[in-house]
Amino acid sequence: MRIPDIAGGGRVLAFGHYQPPNVVTNDDLAKTMDTNDEWIQSRVGIKERRVAPAEESVEDMATIAGGKALAASGLSPDEVDLVIVATCTLESQIPNASAVVAHRLGIQSPGAFDVNAACAGFCYALGTASAAVRAGSARNVLVIGSEKLSQWLDWTDRSTAVIFADGAGAAVVGPSETPGIGPVVWGSAGDKSEAIAIKDRHDYLRQEGQTVFRWATTALAPVALEACARAGVDPSELAAFVPHQANLRIIEAIARKIGADNAVIARDIVTAGNTSAASIPLALSRMLERGEVGSGGLALVLGFGAGLTYAGQVIEIP
Repeated sequence: MRIPDIAGGGRVLAFGHYQPPNVVTNDDLAKTMDTNDEWIQSRVGIKERRVAPAEESVEDMATIAGGKALAASGLSPDEVDLVIVATCTLESQIPNASAVVAHRLGIQSPGAFDVNAACAGFCYALGTASAAVRAGSARNVLVIGSEKLSQWLDWTDRSTAVIFADGAGAAVVGPSETPGIGPVVWGSAGDKSEAIAIKDRHDYLRQEGQTVFRWATTALAPVALEACARAGVDPSELAAFVPHQANLRIIEAIARKIGADNAVIARDIVTAGNTSAASIPLALSRMLERGEVGSGGLALVLGFGAGLTYAGQVIEIP
């Protein structure tokens, strides 16, 4: 990766992920609402998704995914001094998930905070972690995206219930003599903040699907290209393109526009659904597990969602 004017930086040491065991298929949903497998696949590309049981929390899933990433990194808990959890689906806002997860993993006295940038949250947290390592504010950082969207859904509303799901993905970020995480390109479109929203704790997640689709398919390709440019990488050099798993049609439209012709395109949404801030690390971790991408290649990650917020960067695959 060719990033000018930066000596050293952060890199991803390892990924980890967790999905609840309960698989909900499109046929399962068709039993309780006016929908069917063909309708769902043609519009969002999803065949099945995972839904956590009532007793399983955002923190529970984050702890499992974070523990797997930590184990894969080869670091001990006492070598981590910052934990960031990206989530928008906590049942309670206090205490934050990061401090709870850090304690469960035996990480002693780390900096700990949560990030709520919805589906862009992991990329926001990853950019923050990389900056902290580069600045010397942290040695190693555990970054987790964890979401339990099922508890915020109206399960009779086919515009949302067929899309969203539960899960967690995590990454460990550590120091590197040469940067392995490119500059983050981030921003927001607050004029469209009502397009995806939960009004209050007594409401459900609502989404203006067409508004989000038009915005994502027109506004985000330039963001992806800018992330490549800031990292000094041509899209043709990418080994993988891992956007937020929002909608298969959106994923494929952005991939065509940026010209990542040699990249493996993440299509984790087909079997995982839309897991918001968890979707990018979950997808990348599963791609590594299946051998679809190899260590040392470059991946463009691109998060986007409620806010509306967006963020992306190029990373070296661990």
